[in-house]
Amino acid sequence: MGIHKFFMSMNDLERIIRAPGRFKFEEHNVAAHSWKVSQYAMFFATIEENNGATINWKSLYEKTINHDFAEIFIGDIKTPVKHASPELKQMLSHVEEKMMENFIKNEIPEEFHTVFFDRMKEGKDETIEGRLLELADKLDQVYEAFAELQRGNTDVEFLKMYENALRKIFHIPLPKSIAYFKEVMLQDMIAEKSVIDVKALTLKLLIE
Repeated sequence: MGIHKFFMSMNDLERIIRAPGRFKFEEHNVAAHSWKVSQYAMFFATIEENNGATINWKSLYEKTINHDFAEIFIGDIKTPVKHASPELKQMLSHVEEKMMENFIKNEIPEEFHTVFFDRMKEGKDETIEGRLLELADKLDQVYEAFAELQRGNTDVEFLKMYENALRKIFHIPLPKSIAYFKEVMLQDMIAEKSVIDVKALTLKLLIE
């Protein structure tokens, strides 16, 4: 038992490919996803802080960096399967949680158990940091799907991913961040050339 096992397990995150089983022009792994999520969250946290919010930066970074670590146990399950029913999603979350608990008990030195149990728990909650994690996680789905649609990938799953992630982003209770995303970032995205008409799709979602 030792922290060595924890550090070695990070290599597994580099080998877990997101959206498995679909044709993609560009592959993305879970380790890179976690880093990108931390960058997105840092930016939007800055927007919130500049508008008067108090950000717990330590909590934000811990939530974003660790939010998908448990995927080393069950991988990245296909989105349609994961969201097939609330019951199934809850069961998968329970399995991840229990396997994470066992991993900490068996592989992390005992003197660090308390901090790791707190650090590795589900980060998407009602705190501003949890909401920023939710926004950042969904934003990476938007970018991954957008890149595939832009290149002409006609796999319907990327169309669904783009639509569903945008819809969820629009309803996250972070008004300043969501306004910036809609009014600045999204406008830049749809101004880019795309094989599939992402602009028309996006404008339709904006007026729903």
